[in-house]
Amino acid sequence: MNVLVTGGAGYIGSHTVRLLTAEGHTVVVLDSMEFGHRAALIDAELVVGDIADRPLVTELCTRHQIEQVVHFAAYKNVGESMQRPEKYWLNNVTGTVHLVEAVLAAGVRNLVFSSSCSVYGTPASVPVDESAALHPESVYAESKAITERLLHWYGETAGLRSVSLRYFNAAGASADGRIGEDWSQSLNLVPLVMKAALGRAGAIKVFGNDYPTPDGTCIRDYIHVDDLATAHLAALTYLAGGGDTTALNLGTGVGSSVLEVIAATERIGGLPVPVEITPRRIGDPVSTYADPTLAHEVLGWTATRDLDDIITSAWQWHAANLDGYAS
Repeated sequence: MNVLVTGGAGYIGSHTVRLLTAEGHTVVVLDSMEFGHRAALIDAELVVGDIADRPLVTELCTRHQIEQVVHFAAYKNVGESMQRPEKYWLNNVTGTVHLVEAVLAAGVRNLVFSSSCSVYGTPASVPVDESAALHPESVYAESKAITERLLHWYGETAGLRSVSLRYFNAAGASADGRIGEDWSQSLNLVPLVMKAALGRAGAIKVFGNDYPTPDGTCIRDYIHVDDLATAHLAALTYLAGGGDTTALNLGTGVGSSVLEVIAATERIGGLPVPVEITPRRIGDPVSTYADPTLAHEVLGWTATRDLDDIITSAWQWHAANLDGYAS
């Protein structure tokens, strides 16, 4: 397959690009490089540009005979989305409209979309399956939910077929340690814990230890980035085989608490993690983890790596790249 990957120089995008290339697919990456890293792409072709540049996208698709698109390019800082909502509407929603119009003009009808479990908001019950109501609680989450809907309507009106992949908490790094998550740009728990353990930051803040969970801290579903990459390849294969538009959860189905992540890091890394217990944050769900059954049924995909695999790979990456890709 010839695949255009938007935002492919980012964290999850680069791992997906690497897998697609290893599997023999021809990949072209379109990335603004606002947050991307050229080194993360290794040998993949990079075009620096904007998803809203319709002539550029159509020309790329035509020249490279693109058959399918994987769309990662989006802003994803929840807090910032509430302070600068226009940034998220313009890029995440309007930018996707321009992207879709451009690829349709080039005759491309298959698209895999990087969505998020945040579209569910605080779930009424766990594990969360795809029948749960969508209840976004931030502009970022709303931008993902809106994009899922516009992709549905492009299917109804223009024949676009798409798979929206609702990730839970992506974490970890490649098994060989060549690419990983640059902590200089991340607010995710695992890199922040690594940074604290390796002495590159102060104590990790644990927001509340009085939740109704076994150890009092919030529970999340952490999924290895390489498992996410495999799911994207499976989604592309599904669409290539004529699969219908759908939305799928990507998670392990197992929840891990904040303190469990910290304990695993201490055990695997062999260093203490300084911790500061602080008050709860408004809006943090007590427990969120996926029911990934539908992804297995539709794509034949199941996560194969557990929390120890995630922490081991992340530790190897961060310990060897203390300044991220700047190392």
